[in-house]
Amino acid sequence: MTRSVTVLTNPHAGGGHPHEVAAAATARLRERGLEITSIEGRSASDALQLARDAVAAGTDALVAVGGDGLINIAWQALAGTGVPLGIIPGGTGNDHARLFHIPVDDPVAAADVVVDGQVADIDLGRVTQGSADEHWFGTVLASGFDSLVTDRANRMRWPRGPMRYNLAMVAELASLRAIPYRITLDDRTLELDAAMVSVGNGTSYGGGMLIAPSASLTDGQLDVIVVSPGSRLKLARLFPTVYKGTHVDLDEVQVFRSRRVRLEAPAPGRSAGSAPAGITAYADGERIAPLPIDIEAVPGAGRVIVGAPVG
Repeated sequence: MTRSVTVLTNPHAGGGHPHEVAAAATARLRERGLEITSIEGRSASDALQLARDAVAAGTDALVAVGGDGLINIAWQALAGTGVPLGIIPGGTGNDHARLFHIPVDDPVAAADVVVDGQVADIDLGRVTQGSADEHWFGTVLASGFDSLVTDRANRMRWPRGPMRYNLAMVAELASLRAIPYRITLDDRTLELDAAMVSVGNGTSYGGGMLIAPSASLTDGQLDVIVVSPGSRLKLARLFPTVYKGTHVDLDEVQVFRSRRVRLEAPAPGRSAGSAPAGITAYADGERIAPLPIDIEAVPGAGRVIVGAPVG
């Protein structure tokens, strides 16, 4: 049973909202009899070091108060340790919270999940690039059009929530281009043009967009979603269907499943006078690395306190 937890807060997620969320959640956790240690990083690297120190010191659980970006930091400290993650949603997208059946707009109810919920063993995605350090993620890795949308959305300060991604998508449609990919799966290699390739450990990103609706957190596999370039109009029509997960039935979308995935894409063409730019991967909404990258599903690498069973 969880008795002592470390609460990690990101002061910048959700426009500073996590301070209020953290205060309500921490009060509830103490009311429920838990011993609380609060930590707050001044930067992403500082937050990660504090989280690793807490895990090394033997905390019963690391509770992240914030959005998917902060949870991504927590995964870097928790993966493979056996220490569970608790979640108090306080960010923009909150896709991890949705995956794990945690209330996204009630910090007191989310705190109750930390106390009363069950601990589930889940797969995590692991990204490597050559000899570089590994990077873990829980939800979806994006590359191509959707990573460009994420990049733009992260730079925007308004609006909050899923509408930010919708506006970023409209802006990125203006510069839509086909990207030549080489995708290496367990049983085949694909060479094709695509607008984007997403790799799902979980089902959603961008605040509830079900890009990989059949992805399972416990099957040891990644769902690879390939969207053909098509036209701007077709892509614009596709994105509303992503919220229901029905886009996978469209001719423009292919779905593959593989434990290991390698993504490669050359730097796309550029206009006169501009610098070359490659395709950058994002995972859990955070910038990871430019392609090429290797991705692997690692069974049981993560543990999380859930509000209901996950699959």
